[in-house]
Formats: sequence, C-alpha cells, structure tokens
Amino acid sequence: MKIVVLVKEVPDTYGDRKLSLETGLADRGANEAVIDEIGERALELALSYADAHEGTDVIVLSLAPESATATLRKGLAMGAGSAVHVCDEGLRGADLGLTAETLAAAIRRTGFDLVVTGNLSTDGTGGMIPAMLAELLDVPHATGLASVSIGDGSVSGTRPVDDGVQQVSAQLPAVISITEALPGPRFPNFKGIMAAKKKPLEVIGLAHLGVAADDPEAARSIMLSVAERPPRAAGVKIVDDGDAGEKIAAFLIENRLA
Repeated sequence: MKIVVLVKEVPDTYGDRKLSLETGLADRGANEAVIDEIGERALELALSYADAHEGTDVIVLSLAPESATATLRKGLAMGAGSAVHVCDEGLRGADLGLTAETLAAAIRRTGFDLVVTGNLSTDGTGGMIPAMLAELLDVPHATGLASVSIGDGSVSGTRPVDDGVQQVSAQLPAVISITEALPGPRFPNFKGIMAAKKKPLEVIGLAHLGVAADDPEAARSIMLSVAERPPRAAGVKIVDDGDAGEKIAAFLIENRLA
C-alpha cells in the first residue's frame, strides 16, 4: 500500500494573519511557519495504518516555498518514509486550479493507492483541492470524513450531515479528506528526528512535472485588489422606552432579517 499524504506549511494559527497589500499574498514572514494541524492529522491516519500493516509506504508531499524543508523533515520525523517537495518560483501565488494540477502531476509521478488530505487549510480555507485532485487523477473521492477505515482494496468512513451520519466508501485508488474529528498527531521522538535526516526528500519543479504555470489555454484566477479589513463598527443600540419590541421588529425588517 502506498499512501501519499498532502501537508501544507502555513503561518502559525496563534498569530495574526496578514496579507501583503502589494502582492495580495499571505505575509509568511509575520508568523512562525508550521505544518497545518489538519495535515498532521492526515499524516497520523496514514502512519497509524502503516504501524499495523507492514510494507505500507507513507510519502509526505507538499507544494511550498524553498523554506519549507524543515516542515517536511518534521513529517519524516513523525514516521513518513520519504517526502516530495514541489518548489518552483512559477508557483508563487498559484490559484486552486494550478495548485491542484501541479499536485496531481506530482502524485501521478510518485504513484499511489490512497491520497489523504485535510478538508481545508487554515490559511486559504478553499476546501476544493481534494475533489479537484480526484477529478484530475480520475479516481473516486470521499471528503470531509470524521472516521476512516482503510481496507485492502477500499477505503470507507463516515461524515456528518444535517440529519445524521453518512457512511461512504470508495474503491482504491482514491482520494480522501479528513476533518478535525480524527485523532491528533504523534510527537516526533529523538530517534525519529535523527532518522529523518537520512530519509529521502526529493525536490522537484514544474519542469519535472510537465506543468506550465503560464499556459494560456488553462483558466486561472488572479487577485485584482486587496485591502485591510475595516475596523468593526459599533452595533445598533435599542433603548427600551416601552416600544423596544417595535424597534427590534423594524430593525429586522429593514435589514431583511425577518
């Protein structure tokens, strides 16, 4: 079984997030860079399966700047067998379409039985990459899973829906995404940290994948403008002079909330 786990380096969630007003990109120098927690949970799922099934190959894959090497090494220290780092200046500011196209090419190049991702990252919060990958790889997908069971030729799990819990399954190869309902990640121990230094970490670019970032035939989205969020304004205060109910009703009607 070969499991590819997508991880993403993001600004620490405990710090303030800021966008560069010049580029529209996240200011990644403002906070410490860490593996997104949902990616760590995805890796924990793969490693737990590998612990119980000898011969399982777990690969961490990330599309990230050159500085993300330390982040990938953490994934290796946790227990992954190898890592692939897609790093190319042409991917700076890549939209969801280009990101998915590049990741799919890297996954196809690596080979896989199962791709595991988080349901959405804490910085972009797009939530579309898992489904886009499945489409590009032409495999089934099961997204937003709160529990996962990996079998010899299939993967299954549950996802919460409005009226209860939905049971889903897919034949391998497949793509799945998980939620924060899955167990938290293990901590790398000293042995794992030392072993990570010797594990293979391959760095590849667009040329290795045959992907053109500036392909005029491919639909791309760009950011036209960016501005700081305006300060929060004070709400409407209603003083009860005997007619507060009427004032509240009028406010709700005026703002189309009733």
